[in-house]
Amino acid sequence: MRIGLLTEGGYPYVSGDARLWCDRLVRGLEQHEFDIYALSRSERQEDEGWVPLPPQVSRVRTAPLWTAEDDGVGYGRRARRRFAECYGELAAVLCAGPSEGSSTAEADRFANALYGLAELARDEGGLVGALRSETAVRALERACRAPGAPRTAREARVPDLLAVAGHLERALRPLSLDWYEDDGLGSVDLCHAASGGPAALPGLLTRHFAGVPLLVTEYGVQLRTHYLSATEAAPPVRSLLAAFHGRLATEIYRKAALVTPGNAHARRWQERCGADREKIRTVYPGMDATHFAEVGESPECADPDTLVWVGRVEPTKDLISLLHAFAEIRKEEPKTRLRVIGAPTGPEGAAYLGHCKALAAQLFPDEADGLHAVGDNPVSFEEIGGPEVPTLAEAYASGAVTVLSSVVEGFPLSLVEAMFCGRATVSTDVGAVVEVIGGTGLVVPPRNPRALAEACVALLRDPERRERLGAAARARALELFTVEQNITAFHGIYLEIVSRHPVRRVVLDDTTGEPLPFAVPAEAHLPGRWTDTGARVVARGGPGWAAGPPVRANTPLPAPEGAR
Repeated sequence: MRIGLLTEGGYPYVSGDARLWCDRLVRGLEQHEFDIYALSRSERQEDEGWVPLPPQVSRVRTAPLWTAEDDGVGYGRRARRRFAECYGELAAVLCAGPSEGSSTAEADRFANALYGLAELARDEGGLVGALRSETAVRALERACRAPGAPRTAREARVPDLLAVAGHLERALRPLSLDWYEDDGLGSVDLCHAASGGPAALPGLLTRHFAGVPLLVTEYGVQLRTHYLSATEAAPPVRSLLAAFHGRLATEIYRKAALVTPGNAHARRWQERCGADREKIRTVYPGMDATHFAEVGESPECADPDTLVWVGRVEPTKDLISLLHAFAEIRKEEPKTRLRVIGAPTGPEGAAYLGHCKALAAQLFPDEADGLHAVGDNPVSFEEIGGPEVPTLAEAYASGAVTVLSSVVEGFPLSLVEAMFCGRATVSTDVGAVVEVIGGTGLVVPPRNPRALAEACVALLRDPERRERLGAAARARALELFTVEQNITAFHGIYLEIVSRHPVRRVVLDDTTGEPLPFAVPAEAHLPGRWTDTGARVVARGGPGWAAGPPVRANTPLPAPEGAR
């Protein structure tokens, strides 16, 4: 079958989010044909290029979310009236209160306004100019001043309204794309969005225009990400944007054929936003275990007096609590050492790393055997690729216990890597940690250095328990978190979705003229006339662009005249 894989700031770009997961999925399902539809986040991301694509990728189309070019589209009187009605309805729904627990009527109002704008963009050739117009700002202002609007919306001033209108224009840019016709997403058998939010919006529109079923995968809930990142905006702006993203998430979950969260933590967010439990299938992220096989099979190579922390250095990882916990550990086990292995992320991470190094120097003065000897700090800060830690597997191999001290965590990849290596773990109870560990490691409350220290000391003093927990953790990781289980799960989900959605139109074979169930030969025989004893399914010749390498068809987005 042909899959339309939808990404935002991700695959196939070199610096994309979830790049490895998408690449492994596409390569693992080589029996299917993939069309990639990617929204880029920045000019730098586009300049960095793509990863090498496998032959089953037949087409790549991209569009930028970070800019919009002038398309010269001018609206007539009727089109302006349609836009004012649809956008005014959208703004009114955003000012109707929070989306959590909202009625079906409110969800339908948002959907009608959204699809009305999409149909207008399709008829007129673009929507960006209208979304930037004074009409849009005035519609937002009327909605904020209407009776019953929340107090935060009523307090919105002109700069707030302009900020909201600008954000909505960027978020709704996919409505102006020409991806939804029969020569684009309308020709695929299934749309698979690699995340919610902007990535899923083209799939939502393809479902509306062409009836193509939509699958949404979220390893990090986009709505939660918006809540965590939109902390510096003014209260009216946060309120209106939270309402928009909440309504959009609700509509995506309502119309998706299936939703596949990466863990129970993400699943709870989706259910809170209206996702039907019957349509949810939890699929854990797939990770390559081969890099850690040698370490996992040789647990005796670990230093019994070393704790290891691996990850990105940033404030959410709470290395400050880890250092204070290590001070307590040293009182009980003076020989213990701590290796912090990871690189900072951005200026904030670099500043945080400097603060952690200063605290480590203060808590643990250099130890020396004599007055004229050079001291050595029991805490070391290292990066992967250095002379002492050339690979990630060797980082985990260097210690007997792996520690995770985060206060915010989604799916803890470093914890799974430690489990592949057969290491006992001590983790804070955040995100999906308990779900991942499943009783094969120790879990303590976050921001509690004393509890963290007690758990580490307990494992340092009991090598048999460490070995038991490490073996159980490795067995659990190999069962649940490998690339193979992830690919197998999505293979079954693709077939499940297509079996529920019969062929929308008759596709004839170029040679025999006989009907085909999918864009390419199917591996599952669905009930229909093509499975009759007298029928014979023969592969279609395929479109001309499928014979050569993937074609990069950049699709510029329209913008109003005079746009900068």
